[in-house]
Amino acid sequence: MSDGFGSAAIEPFAVHVDDAVLEDLRHRLALTRFPDQIAGTGWEYGTPIAYVHELVEHWRDTYDWRAQEARLNALDHFRTEIDGQSIHFVHARSPRADALPLLLVHGWPGSIVEFLDVIPRLTHPEEHGGTAADAFHVIAPSLPGYGFSEPPRTPGWDIARIARALVTLMERVGAPRYGAQGGDWGAQITTRLAALDPEHCVGLHLNMALAVAPADPAPLTEEEQADLAGMARFQRDEAAYAQLQMTKPQTLGMSLNDSPAGLLAWIVEKFRAWSDCDGDPESVFTRDQLLTNVMLYWVTQTAASSVRLYWESMHTGVLRTPPEYVRVPTGVARYPKEEVLRFPRAWVEQAYNVTHWAVMPRGGHFAAMEQPELFVDDVRAFFRTVR
Repeated sequence: MSDGFGSAAIEPFAVHVDDAVLEDLRHRLALTRFPDQIAGTGWEYGTPIAYVHELVEHWRDTYDWRAQEARLNALDHFRTEIDGQSIHFVHARSPRADALPLLLVHGWPGSIVEFLDVIPRLTHPEEHGGTAADAFHVIAPSLPGYGFSEPPRTPGWDIARIARALVTLMERVGAPRYGAQGGDWGAQITTRLAALDPEHCVGLHLNMALAVAPADPAPLTEEEQADLAGMARFQRDEAAYAQLQMTKPQTLGMSLNDSPAGLLAWIVEKFRAWSDCDGDPESVFTRDQLLTNVMLYWVTQTAASSVRLYWESMHTGVLRTPPEYVRVPTGVARYPKEEVLRFPRAWVEQAYNVTHWAVMPRGGHFAAMEQPELFVDDVRAFFRTVR
């Protein structure tokens, strides 16, 4: 696989945050103004203030960004300009030359931090319960306006435009045959990418498949009815964030960019609500995992630009237009606590050439981060069928 070296197309990148940024963060955390909370209430009102207080103290006094920075820098990072936009990506190569390139695409409120535990399992499978033939070269971009990818300076960077940019990225890294994997926005983007580039994308794996209700649907099973009821519950109780981000992202972004505690509370609430954690986010994620993901928004000041992706994708109309049918073989992993989108299989099969359907025993929306071993096992199993 090529790096694009010998031209200005791809440049090495190192993660480094200035001491002044970290000192400013500690100062802001120390001056956090915590609001009141009604006695006896918990997560039903949002992130409990007592829990935010604990996380803020850990962030300020215990959390070691430099250790997390070193872990990130153990991977190879690059930047490249596509369509006028500087895009950051991790390119983690397997020692096996014939490994299959795999594009891993995150969503909101995630980041490449979601993939830190799965990347070594994918690139070095023989060290993690697989065989050398399962090896992948992993390409994990930061979405435009997220983390170390610069914020878009012009309107129009919706999920379809990102999909086109990532097709160019895979060409630029020298991947004539590759697979793609995504959840959340990553599922929306890779779905469109696979439809756009079937000559090179040999397979698509999703942990949140898309679908639309058919005009004349067949009768649903009790389980499928329960799945749709869960989606309706999510829309009623959990989806106000999306309406806000689709309509007034800049107003919200002002607060998220100015208050680390506010950014933390906004993001951690989603990790708790959308994961398979029985109400306790630290039963699935460590505090450092949660904070490192938040840090990628804080130190880069990309909270506002990240939520603008909702506005852009709504106002270009791409979210109201069903994606093209995906002809390439598609694997779907169904995690039990994925309720953001959870459509009946028959509906999904009208949108994709589904050749692999796995019902996972545990896990939720942040599958790679919650259950790295299960996630990797299923990714391997599917891509064995298309290598």
